[in-house]
Amino acid sequence: MTAVLISLASAHAVVRTETGLSESKAGASETYRLQVPVEKDMATTQVRMVVPAGLKITRFLIAPGFVRTVKTDAAGLITEVTWRGRIAPMEFERFYFSATNPADAGTLAWKVYQTYQDGSVVSWDDSDPATPASKVSVK
Repeated sequence: MTAVLISLASAHAVVRTETGLSESKAGASETYRLQVPVEKDMATTQVRMVVPAGLKITRFLIAPGFVRTVKTDAAGLITEVTWRGRIAPMEFERFYFSATNPADAGTLAWKVYQTYQDGSVVSWDDSDPATPASKVSVK
């Protein structure tokens, strides 16, 4: 039982490259995956991701059972992505998308907001040390 509790305590919404790395190359085309585990005894019904500045999302892989919507800026670049669907307790979902990294080195901080069936939201955005934003180094 302890191993299960430790595993759940360390789980959170994470963005990594398709191969699981937390770093990528400046200016490169990359496939990313957002992995969202359910950490409560109720389903997740919505996942909203804020796209880091300088990253250009070019396409998505369909996530069966989810409806995806995007927000764009005046230049037509995607600034937010929302997936609506259902991730059951003790399950996780991966959302894949392709993007072009910023031309300059730096850190991509991915803010993710996970909404549960009861309407509560977990903000994976560094607003609390227990809910860090996922980060990818661009070198």
